[in-house]
Amino acid sequence: MGAVGLLYVGAVLFINGLMLLGKVEPKAAGVFNLFVGALQVITPTVLVILNPADAAVVLGASGIYLFGFTYLYVGINLLGGFDSTGVGYFSLFVAVMALGYSFANFRILGDPAFGVIWLYWSFLWALFFVLLGLKRTRITRYTGWVTAIQGWVTAAIPAYMTLAGYWRDTRLFAIILAVFGVVVFAALWPLTRHREPAGAAPDEAEEPSRPDSERRHHPRWT
Repeated sequence: MGAVGLLYVGAVLFINGLMLLGKVEPKAAGVFNLFVGALQVITPTVLVILNPADAAVVLGASGIYLFGFTYLYVGINLLGGFDSTGVGYFSLFVAVMALGYSFANFRILGDPAFGVIWLYWSFLWALFFVLLGLKRTRITRYTGWVTAIQGWVTAAIPAYMTLAGYWRDTRLFAIILAVFGVVVFAALWPLTRHREPAGAAPDEAEEPSRPDSERRHHPRWT
């Protein structure tokens, strides 16, 4: 993924994380999702057109579309107020494919740091599937924190370090990222289970006796 595009992936993940935490209004976040989604569709298209015979470039570009379509989908959903199920199940597809791109970075492209980063993204998009596809809104706060943190750790910081010429020892970065991810995301789970942001609804499966008109609805992606 190009460093410039990756920088703005960090920005949109940070914004979306804050939205899930109730700090950013959904339609305001939706506009920025469209900007970044368009960038992440145009960029790989140009790369493929200019380098059709370079298998490594085409492989790397193909993964960018996963993010571009995600952000366009999210932006349209937020601005249009549509149901989140489609985004949720597309996120499941992305989560599975991200495992393949992680393998490709480890074994084909020789970039273990981004091999770990793709594992981060697989985990995050799996959370999006549970939250948006399965409507398990009890993980809203946890998902918000993971999204905001990943915006910096997997995108903004690596992008800036790449642009500045400091992204060199990828094996060391891979170890640091792996340890950080396991420790921080495991620690966040109990810390975020005590309360959800205002407006988060309980899972519908947990309140079957209440009529639809009395159920609280999640105000963001659902």
